[in-house]
Amino acid sequence: MSTDQPHLPRVAVLGGGVMGEAIVASVLRAGVAVDDVSVAEPSAARATELAERYGVRAADPGAKVAGRADVVVLAVKPKDVPSVLAEIAPALRPGTLVVSVAAGVPLSVYERALPEGTPVVRVMPNTPAVVGRGASAIAGGAAATPEHLERVTALLAATGLVVTVPEADLDAVTAVSGSGPAYVFYLVDALAEAGVLLGLGRAQARELAVATFAGAAHLLEETGEHPVVLRERVSSPGGTTVAALRELDAHGVRAAVLAAAEAARDRSRDLARELDG
Repeated sequence: MSTDQPHLPRVAVLGGGVMGEAIVASVLRAGVAVDDVSVAEPSAARATELAERYGVRAADPGAKVAGRADVVVLAVKPKDVPSVLAEIAPALRPGTLVVSVAAGVPLSVYERALPEGTPVVRVMPNTPAVVGRGASAIAGGAAATPEHLERVTALLAATGLVVTVPEADLDAVTAVSGSGPAYVFYLVDALAEAGVLLGLGRAQARELAVATFAGAAHLLEETGEHPVVLRERVSSPGGTTVAALRELDAHGVRAAVLAAAEAARDRSRDLARELDG
């Protein structure tokens, strides 16, 4: 019986911000050796911080780390993508997999700038990825095979849920899970403010609101029940919850959430058109 271990890639992360750090942590948890992970980060202080925290190389220029990697992850601002692609394109070795977590940049932008046949995978993550509770969607370009998508899924597994979608669905993903944490933070803040209005201390109201959202989400995840079913279980006829839900409906909260998601989707489409020239 063979005892050979599966080949794990050398990974270069371009950008050492919050999401770049989440990627570094995830690929290390996936089993990639510390010596096989490099970060290109222009801020010397941030590079030192990442090197000390994870043991990775975190000071080399983007083209240098990209040239020796099997997987290159772009974790830069969308506006910086074109210049980064121009920098690394001549350095990439044939077959290098390019992964981007830059929001809104279409696959066509990468495929025009990189050597022909370069496999590219777009990722739409969200901020809970930094604590291992994220929700990410990935979409592959023309040269990305199912094996490439499986590799990206494995490398991102420690950030949370990873699903595969067609690129056309990434705008909807952006509206639901990409921007979704902000909706949750908005509602948690509103519920905490309600607690203050009703006489609770601010710290206690916030603590209760956060625990309520976290507990409700965990209950949904653990039971697999439809949210309507779980909602009905706490909605006794003529009780307090029914009275509260009636007010949410009267104030159009559900319609507002739908409208918010549509606005986020439409803005995502606009940004993609702008970035695609």
